[in-house]
Amino acid sequence: MLKKLMFLLLAVVLVVALSGCGSKGTSGTKYKFATDAAYAPMEYMDKDKMTGFDIDFLAEVMKEAGLSYEVTNTGWDTMLTSVKQGKEFQAGISSVSITDERKQTYDYSIPYFESTNMILVKEGSPIKSAADLKDKKVAVQISTTADTLMSKIMGEKNPSLKRLDNNTLALMELENNGVDAVVADIAIVREYVKNNPNKKFVTISDPKNFESEYYGILLPKGSELKAKLDPAIKKVIENGAYAKVYKKWFGQDPDTKKLLEQK
Repeated sequence: MLKKLMFLLLAVVLVVALSGCGSKGTSGTKYKFATDAAYAPMEYMDKDKMTGFDIDFLAEVMKEAGLSYEVTNTGWDTMLTSVKQGKEFQAGISSVSITDERKQTYDYSIPYFESTNMILVKEGSPIKSAADLKDKKVAVQISTTADTLMSKIMGEKNPSLKRLDNNTLALMELENNGVDAVVADIAIVREYVKNNPNKKFVTISDPKNFESEYYGILLPKGSELKAKLDPAIKKVIENGAYAKVYKKWFGQDPDTKKLLEQK
């Protein structure tokens, strides 16, 4: 009897000890994130598995915040619409640039990634800057900052500006000589060139016309999730977890000082 009592007591102590392991618990609410997983290396499908920088970064943030979550590949336009409604999805993470226009419709987390747009052309192209694109055929992903920038340069109703559902289609247009150039986020353009070394593509940076922009996690207006995400993002950037994920995907250390200066 005494042995049985001691065994039960030991079992209770073990359960208590195990429940105390780890620095953070997980909340009972499971937050649903939408994404457009066609944006390598930021978020994309590797066979049946979703992967990429944003996916690894979000895992670190949610672990730091102690929050349960899941990510669903919805596509770009569906993500924007569903996050705005805030019913099926409570947030979106898909290399979403923070813009004044979008701030009228959405809330954002604090910035977590610095980016800029880049031009991609074929070798031998006369295009050297964004100004050279004005009278050319250009492909962009619809409703992105590349779309906004090129609408200003080329004219919003210019038929030579091809707005496609995703960057994969835009890049295919360039491959098939349907356009003279693609404008997209720098990470996407560089990844494409890296994965296609024999296709003789040329990348063009234009800081004069394409300024730095910052990604944030997209949230519905008035979301209670922002107060949970912001301190977790800041902590992940400060404690080295962010740099580890960044180096895994981009092979270099990020400028976290500049990132933390953003509001």
